Formats: sequence, C-alpha cells, structure tokens
Amino acid sequence: MREKSLETYEEKLARLEELRAQAVHTNPEAEEKQHAKGKLTARERIDKLLDPGSFEELDTFVRHRTFEFDMLRNRPWGDAVVTGHGTIDGRPVAVFSQDFTVFGGSLGEVMGEKMCKVMDLAARIGCPVIGINDSGGARIQEGVVSLGAYGDVFVRNVQCSGVIPQISVIMGPCAGGAVYSPAMTDFIFMVKGTSHMFITGPDVIKTVTGEEVEFEELGGAMTHNTKSGVAHFACDDEESCLEDVRYLMSFLPQNNLELPPRMDTGDDPDRQEADLDRVVPDNPNKPYDMRDVVHLVVDNGEFFEVHEHFARNIVVGFACLNGRPIGVVGNQPNQLAGVLDIASSEKGARFVRFCDAFNIPLLTFCDVPGFLPGTSQEWGGIIRHGAKLLYAFTEATVPKLTVITRKAYGGAYDVMNSKHMLADFNFAWPTAEVAVMGPEGAVNIIHRRDIASSPTPEERRQKLIGDYRARFANPYSAAERGYLDDVIVPHKTRPKLIRVLETLQTKRVDTPKRKHGNIPL
Repeated sequence: MREKSLETYEEKLARLEELRAQAVHTNPEAEEKQHAKGKLTARERIDKLLDPGSFEELDTFVRHRTFEFDMLRNRPWGDAVVTGHGTIDGRPVAVFSQDFTVFGGSLGEVMGEKMCKVMDLAARIGCPVIGINDSGGARIQEGVVSLGAYGDVFVRNVQCSGVIPQISVIMGPCAGGAVYSPAMTDFIFMVKGTSHMFITGPDVIKTVTGEEVEFEELGGAMTHNTKSGVAHFACDDEESCLEDVRYLMSFLPQNNLELPPRMDTGDDPDRQEADLDRVVPDNPNKPYDMRDVVHLVVDNGEFFEVHEHFARNIVVGFACLNGRPIGVVGNQPNQLAGVLDIASSEKGARFVRFCDAFNIPLLTFCDVPGFLPGTSQEWGGIIRHGAKLLYAFTEATVPKLTVITRKAYGGAYDVMNSKHMLADFNFAWPTAEVAVMGPEGAVNIIHRRDIASSPTPEERRQKLIGDYRARFANPYSAAERGYLDDVIVPHKTRPKLIRVLETLQTKRVDTPKRKHGNIPL
C-alpha cells in the first residue's frame, strides 16, 4: 500500500512541469487584456530584452503570505513579478519585470523580497540591474508591510548607486511611493501612451486642488521627457523601447570597477571631415545645430542622445571614438542661443556624474554665451543649480576633453569643462571667442562715456567693438596663457581627440579622503 502512494520520478517531473506552466500563464484572460492595450506581458518583455534563451528565472514558486481579504484563495506562483538573470550581447544583467496580470502588479512583501534578492545578486556579481515597472502600487491588502517592502527596494537603489548601472523601464502605471525607486536609478525609459508616473493621480488632485488633468498630461512619457525631466527616453512602443535599452547597455561597463566595453566600429580614426570647417556660421549670432558637430566627429556619426526633449539648450548622450564609449556634453546654439539655465545645468550635471561614476570619458563641445538672465532664473536658484554643473565637471576624474567651437563667455566658460575645472585637454577652433562677455556688451560697459561724448557715437561704438573683437574675441589670448592646449583646424578634430584620448587611458587622479562632497543640491 505504501509503495502505491509514492510518486514515481516521472510523475514528479510531470508535476513540476504542470506547476511551471501555471506560473508562466497565471491568468490568460488578463494577458489578453494586456495585449489589447498594446502592452507585452512580463515574460514577453524579458524575452525581447535579453539574448534569446539566456534568461534564468529565480523564485518561480514563491507565493504571497497574506491570508486576509480572501487572498488565501488566490496565491499564484511567483506572485506579481518575474525575476532572474540573463545576458545582453553576451554580458550578464539582472532583471525584474512586474506582472500587471497578477493583482495589478501591486507590490507586497514577497514581491519586494524577490526584487531585493535580484538586486542583491546584481550588486554581488557586479552587473547592471534592469527593472521593468508595470504596477498599480502598494498592495492594500498587506497594509504597512507593502510600504516596508518599498523601503527595502529604495535602500538597494541607494546602495547600488554609482556601483552598478540601474535602468528603469516604465511600461504601465507607476504611482505613489513606487516612483521613487525609478527616480533613484540612472536612466528612465517610458513608452508613449501607455507609461505613466505620478505621486498623486488625477482624481486625488481634483479633490485636493480642484485641478482637472488627464493621466497622459499629468504623468505621460512626453510630459516627463519635456516638462519635468524625470524620464530620459520616450519610445513609440514597447519593442523599440527594449531595443533602446539594449543599445544603451552597449556603452556602459558592468560596474564601477570596469571600463566600458571597447568595440570595433570600423570607422577610420584618422578620418578628417571637411564639413566641420563650414559648421559654424560667419555671423557670430547665427545659430547652428551642435549635433551636426557631434555626428561628424564620432564613430560612424552614431550619437545616442539622452534627455533629448528636456532642456534642449544643452545636448548630452553617448557615442564612440575609435571604438571607445564616451559621454558627450554640448551647448546647443539653436536653442536659447545655447545659454545655461536651471534645467540645462541640472541635466548636464547629472549626466557628467553618471559618466564619472562608471569610467566613461567626457567630451565637451562649448559654445556658450553665458547664463540665462532674468528674475525667474535668479529667484529659481540659477546660482545653486549652475554650481551643480561646475561641481560635476570639477569632481570628475575620468579623461576630460573640451573643444570650444565658438563662444565661451564669462563664468559659463569656466563651467563648461574649462582647463580651470581640471580638464585634461582643451582645444579651440579658430572661430572661438574666449572672453568675459561679448564685444557689444563689453564695449557698452567699458567705453560708455567715450561713446556718449563722441560726435558720432554709433560710428565710435562700432570701431571700439571691432577693436575689442580683434583683441579678445578669439582663442589666442587664452592659448597664450596655456588655458588652451592648441588651436586646431576643425576638420582635424576627430583624429586629434582620438590621439589624446588614447594618451589618457592610463590617467590616475589622487583625490582627498572624504566620505563624500556636498554638491549644491
């Protein structure tokens, strides 16, 4: 009798496969609803993100421990998140993907434990962690326990910051306290039309403030990419979003102790671009697109822009020089003349600090007429926010290169990775103007009495502007003092940068021992 009650090995295998099938397809009807919204399921997202067949799932058979509110009758395997590890282009990554088809992806004790476990794994082995967020928020049935689970996740975000790359992919709702985990990660991807992030939803806002706002306007992908700057990328659909995540990973090292992966781009390191000689207009007040400069200098013209839609008067992103990943920062003359303001200073500073944390060299293209004047900027704290960019560049110990293409005026000249901010190599084109301010403004201040007393004030003013421009609005005064390492012909910019970047591969910097600095937040 006892032998008949024992399961055979084959029966145990069958039972395992049955349970695994239940875990993989917890709610077919909910999966269909997910597809109807143009959204993939949690596992489908992982399959498209990782190399085919590389995903190894963890904690497949854990279940929630809540026995209240009829939860006992619904204990799906794996709870509401899929976790594990795999590879992207053969390099290990850890991943969690929240499952909206299970309890609306709400986070409870067990779900939080799964997420923390895979984040701890990523920290131990030194690999990036990618979180795919699609959750209705805290699991109400579990009360304060769910809030504690969020806190546990937040701690991992802080501990991993600057140690391993952390990427957040928002592919559904992310509301309330849940938004703070993505906010502490390095990059946030959102999908137009289906991603939403907000602290309080439209209904609560209407009740408390009387404002009426729709989900998309309040916290959609373009809202956070254009207005708040919370998100860094806005993608048309989930497939393209996951492809962009894979592309981003190609520029990043596994952790803060490694260098970014070098790749064979096939682009000639000695390539010279005659078009660079014609990018900067003869008229110093005429705009141009700094991205044209970037495309002509970097490998194959490939530039992966970050924060493309936010603070567009500064451009940041990733590219390669002779196969080496670099971070690019450049003023954008066709947006607000390329001036620095509150938003652009914060955007640039955060990107610079990320690159420095993960050993990614920095290349700066400078064309900045100064900081944006006005009461809104002064009252909004442009002094404090502008200091963030200055602090970030100065603190960075990675190889730092700068090319001044045209204007470098006033304090903004210092801030944009000048030699005084410990940049390694600083170059200028012959079109560069390095001065305290522009010729017109300078003459109006210095020679106002001379102009006022002249019988032909405008003629006198124009002559003085010409004299000032000849003396100061050029790169040679700065080069005389060693503030510039060379004045170079634009079409030779690429090979010049590649050679000095190669020289800097053994750069070492001794920094003072301290717990951390106090950046002007």
